[in-house]
Amino acid sequence: MVMRRYKNLIILLAVLPWISVPFLGNKTLKRFLPGTLFITVYVTIEGWLAEKNKWWWFFHKKNPNMLGEVPLILGPFVVGTFWILKLTYGNFKNYFITNLIVDSFFTYVMVYIFKKIGYASLVRLNRFRLSLLFLIKSLALYGFQYGYELFKEKQSPSK
Repeated sequence: MVMRRYKNLIILLAVLPWISVPFLGNKTLKRFLPGTLFITVYVTIEGWLAEKNKWWWFFHKKNPNMLGEVPLILGPFVVGTFWILKLTYGNFKNYFITNLIVDSFFTYVMVYIFKKIGYASLVRLNRFRLSLLFLIKSLALYGFQYGYELFKEKQSPSK
């Protein structure tokens, strides 16, 4: 039962990123909240589909009715989305490269660690396809944020 020894690590992984949120600033949080909420819902639906189709599997869930990836979604994913948008939005090349690096780290390092500690494992999805899913999500997020800002700009009164 390796997972039991690492339960605190998973909790830490979910909570630790939130320590950085005050450094984002209220302006950043307000600006990128719609995009972050959009992609969080997207990833939650993806997690439900993944569980149903056995793309990946989380071995020990606290609640059988809850997705196993909830600690990852509500921790590093949400906070990481804010940070990546804050640091790269407006420069698509930097955004794309940053996402490629972060997503590759998750796909090729964290997935290995999660399997090793008995937290999660890929089942019917290989690492390359997981990388493609991450690519689609990053493009969807950027597209949503871009569209949201265009819409918001049109809604604001002209000066």
